[in-house]
Amino acid sequence: MPSVLIAVPSFRRPKSLERLLTAIAHLNTRANVTVLVADNDADRREAVAACDAVRARGYRWPISSIVVAERGIANVRNALIAEALRQPPCDFIAMLDDDEEPDANWLDELLRVQAQTGADALNGSTKRVFETDPGAWATHCDGVSDIFAPTGSIDIIEGTGNLLARRALFAGMTAPWFDPAFAMTGGEDKDFFVRAKKAGARFAWANDAIAYDYVPPSRANLRWALSRAYSAGNSDMRVFLKYRPNLGARLKEIARIVAALLLNPVLFVILAFNPNRRVRPLRKLYRAFGKLAAMGGRTYEEYSVIHGQ
Repeated sequence: MPSVLIAVPSFRRPKSLERLLTAIAHLNTRANVTVLVADNDADRREAVAACDAVRARGYRWPISSIVVAERGIANVRNALIAEALRQPPCDFIAMLDDDEEPDANWLDELLRVQAQTGADALNGSTKRVFETDPGAWATHCDGVSDIFAPTGSIDIIEGTGNLLARRALFAGMTAPWFDPAFAMTGGEDKDFFVRAKKAGARFAWANDAIAYDYVPPSRANLRWALSRAYSAGNSDMRVFLKYRPNLGARLKEIARIVAALLLNPVLFVILAFNPNRRVRPLRKLYRAFGKLAAMGGRTYEEYSVIHGQ
């Protein structure tokens, strides 16, 4: 059976981390699993304490933790990959965020689709679990809507939550794998996969490899959803600009932004009496605003705020 190291970045969410570690312990898999947690809080070290606690109770898998003093999601992911490559070689590195919980068949489904497609990296689906019901509008907004896609090969993946990748993918690329310029903003994962694609990596989606994402009340509201859309547009544009696109590509992107700014206010008015659907043009507007801000050199530090426990 394949060997898989499950890497988990964590910052001040010990209850969520314990729930995740419990779910990993109950996976239906014959794979050889090890678990590595990176605590991004050098002061409280709550993630380290959570790992020590489950180990003391007799954890199913070998589990270790490291402390990453430098704040930011890119720095944590880099530390996880560096440590994973230092440990005895495994076949795959998986990643889950500390507010996720994998379905019992999650890992074997990822492995099944990887064997079927030969992908170097693949994502699974995300099912949101709300502590408070946000209403039907949430199905139209990134960050609070479910994420599903047909199983099979795809052009590229963009996220590291619910990820399985060949260890060789990281070993064959130069550190830092995740650009520290995106440490507090997000977008580091999309940037990595853009580079991986340029290096010849292949990608896939495993629709039945489900991770449940727990959404606290602070994220289950329209204000946060729109700020998430702004953040996504901002980081997407920063990734786009990082690779110095030619004039033609820049003009196409500008045309898309202009179209969004012109069309979506009209759609919002048309859908004004449908409170659930009118959030869709609002979301697209905020993404366009985020892109414009990035073109002006402004960033949005989404990871400066903690959601959940």
